[in-house]
Amino acid sequence: MDGLRRIGIDEIAYRKGRRYLTVIVDHDTGRLVWAREGATKKTLRQFFDELGATRSAQLTHVSADAGQYIETVVAERAPDAIRCMDPFHVVQWATRAVDRCRSRVLNRIHGLSNDDRRNLRWALLKNPENLTPGQQRTRELIVKRANSELARAYQLKEELRHIVTGEHSGTWRRLEHWLHRADRSRIIELVGLSRSVRQQQIQIYNSVVVGLSNARVEATNTHLRALTKRAYGFHSPEALIAMSTLTRGGACPVLPHQ
Repeated sequence: MDGLRRIGIDEIAYRKGRRYLTVIVDHDTGRLVWAREGATKKTLRQFFDELGATRSAQLTHVSADAGQYIETVVAERAPDAIRCMDPFHVVQWATRAVDRCRSRVLNRIHGLSNDDRRNLRWALLKNPENLTPGQQRTRELIVKRANSELARAYQLKEELRHIVTGEHSGTWRRLEHWLHRADRSRIIELVGLSRSVRQQQIQIYNSVVVGLSNARVEATNTHLRALTKRAYGFHSPEALIAMSTLTRGGACPVLPHQ
């Protein structure tokens, strides 16, 4: 684990029953550097114990989701590292808020055909460039209702998506403006979303300015799921960790004939 500077932290369910692994990836190499069973403060402290105080102090950036246990342990063990909130989790928060809003107001939306109602969910959740023609038509019908709750919720969701995934120029000012609008929207789901964003505002700003996300960690998680599926599951987390260390961690054990 020498030379670590920028790391990403995440957890993955490796089997049913809320069985989790904590996964840590080096952003600079894309390699898995550490994985252990559990997703708690105790688990993450074990990583920093193995890393040591000297190497922990050399960490410059740590990306993760909004897990409180990660926030607490990183603040304890690597207080000088810049904490970055994964922007794709922020977009996920926003899409879930819009989906809850859609469910709440669906019966009050008039003028939509049955096809439009079937298309409505994905028309609001997918990025505009990925919509089918039917979903695009439904989206346009909703957006035209500028004063409706759902139209305003969708517009706020798209604005937040552009802030956290776009250019970093003026990010703080744009975030403040978005938070002000969301707070004043009087849309229950968006007011709740604004609270979550405000709690992580500094970390979101850091991720946009630095250009750091948890994409490499999510790619590793996808690989671990593929390993689990290919093996028809693992009886123990140690087996999955050992296999992932070989395939994603760059481990090169000496073979008997060498």
